[in-house]
Amino acid sequence: MRIGVVAVQGAFLEHEIALGRLGVHCIELRQKKDVLQSYDAIILPGGESTVQGKLLKELDMFEIIQSQINDGMPVLGTCAGMILLAEHISNDSREYFKTLPVTVRRNAYGRQLGSFHIKHTFASFGEIPMTFIRAPYIESADPNVQILAKVDEKIVAVQYLNQIALSFHPELDNDTSVYERFIKQITKSQSLQLK
Repeated sequence: MRIGVVAVQGAFLEHEIALGRLGVHCIELRQKKDVLQSYDAIILPGGESTVQGKLLKELDMFEIIQSQINDGMPVLGTCAGMILLAEHISNDSREYFKTLPVTVRRNAYGRQLGSFHIKHTFASFGEIPMTFIRAPYIESADPNVQILAKVDEKIVAVQYLNQIALSFHPELDNDTSVYERFIKQITKSQSLQLK
């Protein structure tokens, strides 16, 4: 299993370290030739969504990644990654991949001072640590979107088909629940391709 981690900006290295602890091989997606390689899934890390979106377009990577997601490649988007996936951004006119049928609010908890850390229920894993840094949350989601976590009645984690999106940063905590779910999704995708 090889996971391509978008590495144009943001907290990509932390994802690579976390997945390395689970024995997963990562490759960094920094330029167009990288996204033309073979890999089984994509991670869109936290960081600055506007910067990442701009760089992905300038580097001619954007449409290739968008096509991979639309074709069913599993993707995990954290914080800025969630914004890049969202179909709508309520407080920003910019649009990115638009593959996830949700409406997201950028910097919904305020700037850096609005960052916080809690333990909360995530899917079937029970309580896991969640670190929020200038985080977005989902204001509304299509009925087909599975809600994996809510904090204070705000949607902070979802899954839709091949896409998992989170407001928080699993790479900053030692808990591997999010990655385990993502790896399970990749394995399921691989088995479907073999049929």
